[in-house]
Amino acid sequence: MASGFFALLDDIAALMDDVAVMSKIAAKKTAGILGDDLAVNAEKASGFISSRELPVLWAIAKGSFINKIIILPIAFLLSAFFPLAIIIILVLGGLFLAYEGAEKIYEYLFPHKHSTVETTIQEYTEEEILAFEKEKIKSAIVTDFILSVEIVIIALGTVIEETLTSQILVVSFIAILATVGVYGIVAIIVRMDELGFKLIGMSTKENSPSKIIGNFLVQALPKIIKSLAVIGTIALLLVAGGIFIHKIEFLHHLFPQLPSILKEFISGLVIGFIVLGIVNVFKKMFGKK
Repeated sequence: MASGFFALLDDIAALMDDVAVMSKIAAKKTAGILGDDLAVNAEKASGFISSRELPVLWAIAKGSFINKIIILPIAFLLSAFFPLAIIIILVLGGLFLAYEGAEKIYEYLFPHKHSTVETTIQEYTEEEILAFEKEKIKSAIVTDFILSVEIVIIALGTVIEETLTSQILVVSFIAILATVGVYGIVAIIVRMDELGFKLIGMSTKENSPSKIIGNFLVQALPKIIKSLAVIGTIALLLVAGGIFIHKIEFLHHLFPQLPSILKEFISGLVIGFIVLGIVNVFKKMFGKK
């Protein structure tokens, strides 16, 4: 009886070791999406008055958990009964990621001209502020749903050949890590300027350490958000290219002399601009501005 119990513990320990190794691989594969998720949510959670930033972020984080509760069972059912669907969704997700990355580059190189509209400072009622928050939270949760699908499918794609138990443990761990990690970092980022202002207010001297650090934090916030956007764009193309290289046989054997990271980036960039061109043609055909 005792030997059977210890054998069970040994099996559990071996399973946890395997899960830890697979989780590291899945985390690396989803890192690009997490970078983009981080940049997007940092932008979504900013722009509110200081006292409302964390409550808004908490509402978005709760929505993100609900998204993953919905997505995970569907993904596991597909993996168990229709595993080919995972590959199809993975490639389609790669096309979306490549398109998103290419679109960001295109917008940077050829920015659209926006008409300037004069704005005046006005007082908002509490109901209007809450309605604005609700709308922005809803938009952030919808965006999170799309990114969560990609994170779950990419993580599942790394363990698609493993047992269903391993798939559930690894992908669930990545989903929880993604939510807690991303929104925890976003919370730190959006409060950087608030901490900076407090340090500046505590200072009594012009060149005091607290004032220097405070000014640094205030000035660093917009630069960090912009840098996250750049890193996220590059990561999107790398992740998309990696999907194409590993899941499309023709691309896998194309240009074997190129370093894998360069091959993945070029594949994501080229296919992304092809998809972007097709989407723009359809927009023109249907008169969408």
